[in-house]
Amino acid sequence: MKRKLMSAILCVAMVATMLVGCGSKTETAATTDAAATEEAAPAEEAATEEAAPATAGMKVGVAMPTQSSERWINDGANMKSQLEALGYEVDLQYAEDDVQAQVSQIENMIASGANCLVIAAIDSSTLINVEAQAKEANIPIIAYDRLLMDTDAVSYYATFDNKGVGTAIGTYIKDVKDLDAAKAAGESYTIEFFMGSPDDNNAVFFYQGIMDVLQPYLDDGTLVAKSGRTSFEDTCILRWSQDTAQANLENYLTANYADEKLDIVCSAFDGFSYGCKAALEGAGYTVGEEWPLITGQDAELMATKNIISGHQTMSIYKDTRVLAEKCVKMVQAVLEGSEPEINDTEQYNNNVIVVPSYLCTPVAVDKSNYKEIIVDGGYYTEEQLAE
Repeated sequence: MKRKLMSAILCVAMVATMLVGCGSKTETAATTDAAATEEAAPAEEAATEEAAPATAGMKVGVAMPTQSSERWINDGANMKSQLEALGYEVDLQYAEDDVQAQVSQIENMIASGANCLVIAAIDSSTLINVEAQAKEANIPIIAYDRLLMDTDAVSYYATFDNKGVGTAIGTYIKDVKDLDAAKAAGESYTIEFFMGSPDDNNAVFFYQGIMDVLQPYLDDGTLVAKSGRTSFEDTCILRWSQDTAQANLENYLTANYADEKLDIVCSAFDGFSYGCKAALEGAGYTVGEEWPLITGQDAELMATKNIISGHQTMSIYKDTRVLAEKCVKMVQAVLEGSEPEINDTEQYNNNVIVVPSYLCTPVAVDKSNYKEIIVDGGYYTEEQLAE
C-alpha cells in the first residue's frame, strides 16, 4: 500500500514538473514575441519615415508678373504642375504688372513659410528689400527668366540665352533681306525698332544681340531708321506695352513714312508685333509685297497664327516647358542640398554678384519651319492654329 502511495505521489510530482516546464516555455515564447514586436515597431516607423518623400511639407512660392501675356500663363502652369508632381506645395501668384502687388505677394509667401522662392520680376529694383527678408529667413531665391538686379539674395537664374535671342532676330533680318548684297548694290531698307521694358534687364541683352548684328548696316546706311530712333533709350517700351508700340508706330508712319514704305519692323516681343500690325493696317498696309518684315519673340499662339497668315514674319520660339523643367530641377537641388545644373557663370552680373545661370537655347521660327518646331514639338496643335 505504501509502495502504491509513493508511486502516486511521484507521478503527481512529475506531472507538476512537466506542467511547470511547459508553462515556462509558453511564457518565454510570449515574452520573446512581445520583445520582437516592440523592436519591430520602431523599425517599421523608421521605414515609414524613410519612405516619405523628401519634399513632404515643403512649399515653393512662385511669383509671376502678369497673365496678360500667354507665355507667363504657360510658365506658371508648367512650373506648378511639375513642382506638385514632385510633392511640393505651390503658391503661384500673378501680380498683373503691379509692382507693389508683387512685393506684397512675396512678403506673404515668406510669412506663410515658403522654403524656396521663384521670382519673375516686374521691376527687380522694387524687390530688393523683400529679397533681403527672404535671405534673412534662409529662403533661397531663383530668378526666373528676368534677372534680379542689385541683390546678393538670389542663388540661381534660369532663363533663355537673352543675348542669343537678339542675335537670332538680327541675323534673321540680315539673312532674309540679304543686307550684304544690298550694301554691295548701294541699296537700303527702312527699319524701326521696338525694344523691351527699361526695367527688365533682359531687354538690354536683347537689344545688344540685335545691334551686334545690325549696327554696322545702320552705320553704313544699308538700314535707315527715318524716325532717328535707334538707341535703347529711344526705342524701349515700358512694361512691354502693346498699346505703346502701336502708338509709337502710328506716329512714325504719320511723321516719316507718308511718301515711303516701311520695310522692317524690328520687334523684340510678339505683343509689340500685334500693336504694329494694327498700326500698319490703320495706315493702309496690306499683306503682300508692301507688308514689312515683322519680327517677334515668344512664338505665342496668336503670333504663330499671324506667321501663317503673313501678318508677322518670324518669332523666337522659347519652349517654356523646358525652362520650367530646368527651374524645377534647380528648386529640387537647392531644397535637397545639392548643386543644380548650370551652364553660365560669367554673363549675368546683377551689379552685386555674378549669378550662376542655366541658359536655354532660343530658336527662330517662321512659315518655313513652324510645323517642324512648334506643331511636331507638341507646343500647339494644328487644331489650335486653325481656330
